[in-house]
Amino acid sequence: MTVKVENELTNIKPEFLPLNREGIISDEIEEKPSLSFMQDSWRRLKKNKGAVVSLVILILISLVSVGSIWLSPHDPAEQHVEYMNLPPRIPGIPLNGLNGKVEEHGTVIDKYAAVPEGVNYILGTDGLGRDVLSRLLMGTRMSLLIALVAALLDITIGVIYGLVSGMKGGRVDTFMQRFIEVLAGIPNLVVMILMLTIFEPGMMSIILAMVITGWITMARIVRGQTLKVKNEEYILAAKTLGERPLKIATRHILPNISSVIIIQLMFSIPSAIFFEAFLGFLGIGLRPPVASLGTLLNEGYKTFQYVPHLLWIPAVTLSVIMISFNLLADGLRDAFDPKMKD
Repeated sequence: MTVKVENELTNIKPEFLPLNREGIISDEIEEKPSLSFMQDSWRRLKKNKGAVVSLVILILISLVSVGSIWLSPHDPAEQHVEYMNLPPRIPGIPLNGLNGKVEEHGTVIDKYAAVPEGVNYILGTDGLGRDVLSRLLMGTRMSLLIALVAALLDITIGVIYGLVSGMKGGRVDTFMQRFIEVLAGIPNLVVMILMLTIFEPGMMSIILAMVITGWITMARIVRGQTLKVKNEEYILAAKTLGERPLKIATRHILPNISSVIIIQLMFSIPSAIFFEAFLGFLGIGLRPPVASLGTLLNEGYKTFQYVPHLLWIPAVTLSVIMISFNLLADGLRDAFDPKMKD
């Protein structure tokens, strides 16, 4: 849509006159369609190629890992001791090491000689004859699930705590912040290990151990943003009109700090994935036959000198997931608040 400009441009120098798309002087000015905050953020995010690629990678990994519940190549818990430590065999690839054959002392040995024809293990098998690919899909799914649930609980507790502390102010805010400082003084790893020794090992125990101190960062960020926003004119106008504090927090403050919350969520998920993998690597995470990226790393490093791919596969997968989340979080931060990039 165009708007006619008055013909009073005759006295203006040509270099200051508006140009059309062809670069010719025109007396018409094009009106660009207005964009909402989310539309404008998405437009900026799409310009960040690293963030877009990371988003696609995370979506594919999530879909494949969740879809493996019904379409897993093999049962991830089924053991075939006679097929232990088999190398990968990918149909159609004749390379040694990827076709089920390995070279030992100058002799090519077919490790799949005792395996029925048509049975392939794309990433090989572990020390108990379980399919590595199936266990990798299961482990990725469990790690993502634990991290997502822990991050959502961190956000729920942290947002509520930070909003109350920031809006109340005064003695309430002082007391709540001193409590956070005491809790933050305890190392996270110590708290997690104590929790996992008290409760029975499992998914819920790991999530609770992460949540105990994981919400502190979110609470501090939300409190700081609340203190900054609550003195704005529209908040003071809402108070003057007699709106309740709960309504002000949910309808005015929370929507205006939602971008910061989303960015912190994207940074919290890879942190939770790392902690879960670390606990699994120490042997205090999930219990067999349930797999996670941490338990796969724990199993792989024991035979690293003889079967190195059992360690490299979950390590590369964990690295790709964490790098993708961090790149996506950086892209979201720049998209929601372009001034932070300067």
